[in-house]
Amino acid sequence: MTGAIARGPGWALLHDPALVHDPCAQWFDIGRWKTRAGGHAERGRGQLAYVSVDDQQWALRHYRRGGMPARLLGDRYFWLGEARTRSFREWRMLARLHADGLPVPRPVAAGWRRVGLVYVADLATVRIPGASPLSARLTGDRDIDWRAIGGVVKAFHDAGAHHADLNAHNILLDEAGAVWLLDFDRGSFCAPGTWQRESLDRLERSLRKIATEPGAPGFTEEGWAALQAGYAEGRGLRLRARLP
Repeated sequence: MTGAIARGPGWALLHDPALVHDPCAQWFDIGRWKTRAGGHAERGRGQLAYVSVDDQQWALRHYRRGGMPARLLGDRYFWLGEARTRSFREWRMLARLHADGLPVPRPVAAGWRRVGLVYVADLATVRIPGASPLSARLTGDRDIDWRAIGGVVKAFHDAGAHHADLNAHNILLDEAGAVWLLDFDRGSFCAPGTWQRESLDRLERSLRKIATEPGAPGFTEEGWAALQAGYAEGRGLRLRARLP
């Protein structure tokens, strides 16, 4: 996927020209989408707004810092050049993964707005219909195909895609049970190394943490063993139908 960039004083928008026809500085302002708004949600450090566009829904995410830096900087990041903005880096990684047929949301647009030494950033992706986080499925009564999840994670690792924060909130299962990964902020492409095992360890810690929360007994040792088996086999990947 080749993106186009629209620029102006203190702003830029990297976008898929097949989806975005009106790039402008105010593209991510939720006010301009008010007639198409479809709700809000929180996901990790980001803030999500859903908007309807033709026969799709898009998820608009505003980047926010986490931890102690959030108290001082909130949603601001130090300017290190356009290519190193959080939004442009994530858009380009998603575009490459999507073009390679891996199950990620299709990137729509990424923007930055700069004031002096800092900038704020946003990202828009196509929302996956009927998908919900693995963390939410743990508390439900639907079966989870752990082996397929392991196979999908392996497919990303084989592609060299390092997810910086692989956890149960960033793995989605759609209505058909197909597995998707999202939130590749700070992700990168890497040669094989210890990061692959560390990524699995992070996912395991996330699942075990959720399992200790009230009303969330869904994770079991058998589930984790099946996930690891799917990873070792490198099977279970059900590639999504390409979104338009």
